Amino acid sequence: MQDFLDWLGDHDWVAWLGLAFLLGIVETTTVDLIFLMLAGGALAGALAAAVGIDALWLQLLIASAVSVALLGFVRPVAKRHLRTSSNTRTGAAALVGRKGVVVETVDSERGLIKLAGEVWTARSYDGTSVIEAGRDVDVIEIQGATALVFEADSR
Repeated sequence: MQDFLDWLGDHDWVAWLGLAFLLGIVETTTVDLIFLMLAGGALAGALAAAVGIDALWLQLLIASAVSVALLGFVRPVAKRHLRTSSNTRTGAAALVGRKGVVVETVDSERGLIKLAGEVWTARSYDGTSVIEAGRDVDVIEIQGATALVFEADSR
């Protein structure tokens, strides 16, 4: 065991690398990016040791400075990018409120519109309107693969 400790004393970078690895494992359980930033500091300590900085206090100073910089500058930006907005609509829900053009007459039972570059089946939203081809429509709701629409200038 003493031989291993002597070897480790001569190869500080391995200890720093092991610490970075352990901090990375802890990060996988917290997913808060704190331990990942500390792991980045440990990697900086490993790099400092690998390039020949033998003073442990200097390695600690470098690791601490990098950790603080990562926590202060990189983590807030990364958290902002990871946060998903609750009002971001995707798929068919993103089409609600968009404008389309009637391709084939739309009534209470059937019709076709061009919406976001695609042809969609459509019905009139109020169930009574008949909208002729070429007219602009607003998408009020999506039901399955059918857009419920109102004529753009009739509201």
